[in-house]
Amino acid sequence: MKMSVKRLFLFAGYDPNGRIDSSLVYYVRALSALGDVVVHMDCDSTDNSIQRLAPYTVHAAATRHGEYDFGSYKRAYIWACENLNINDYDFVYMVNDSVYGPLYDLGPFLEKMESNAWDAFGPVCNPKTAHPHIQSWFIGMRPSVFKSDWFATFITSVRPQADKGTITKLYEQGFTTAVAAHGAAWGCIYTVANRGVYNKIKSLYRRGLPFMKKVAFTRHGGRLGHQILYVLNHIPTEARSAILENARRTWGAEYMDWLLTNNPFKITIRAIKYGLNKARKGQL
Repeated sequence: MKMSVKRLFLFAGYDPNGRIDSSLVYYVRALSALGDVVVHMDCDSTDNSIQRLAPYTVHAAATRHGEYDFGSYKRAYIWACENLNINDYDFVYMVNDSVYGPLYDLGPFLEKMESNAWDAFGPVCNPKTAHPHIQSWFIGMRPSVFKSDWFATFITSVRPQADKGTITKLYEQGFTTAVAAHGAAWGCIYTVANRGVYNKIKSLYRRGLPFMKKVAFTRHGGRLGHQILYVLNHIPTEARSAILENARRTWGAEYMDWLLTNNPFKITIRAIKYGLNKARKGQL
């Protein structure tokens, strides 16, 4: 009889108000059906709020540390090493809440990634010429990586950095660079150039990507609203409700009512305004 796969998810979260809302609970609950979950939020949160995650986690904490996602991955990893037998796991994942989802049943997608011979992997590769890398919002690792001394040194060495560019270079790009430097193989299901993971929401959803980036909700002067609406109209009701709850709290109900449209006239006007704005800034 085939043994079940044992997974550990190191989950990094953030909310400017320290809230644990339905979209986060929905995501963590979905992960908990597939493995053990350790959550660390890079924000201060009340005990009552963090308790919303208790049924779906082996540990959840929320303290502002200013080291962003990799700082939360570090804290979750250290807790797991001190309180769990990390050698028991077949796969360890580092995931964060910069996305909404899952939009599909996540189990088959994980199995698809795990069926490859990659030591480290993820849904999406950024093929940036100088530093191609696994996008850091969802990274999977085999024991060849997460049990290694070099990974322990890498993740526990995370420190606050001055800007996002440095964080990306040292940690997001740095992780994939370190994988390759230590003779391990890495790969992803999708290769998405430039900012396509933000801008091609509908296309990626139809190709089977079970997440959409939150940043898409504010990009291109609202020009992506009809793509987002398409996804929302095709996912389970609970997922849609959870996403809209978070989006309305984050950007306001009025903005969301304006953003989500299939009106071709409004879509065209937004595209024209966005193009003119880019032209004025000399970006065309």
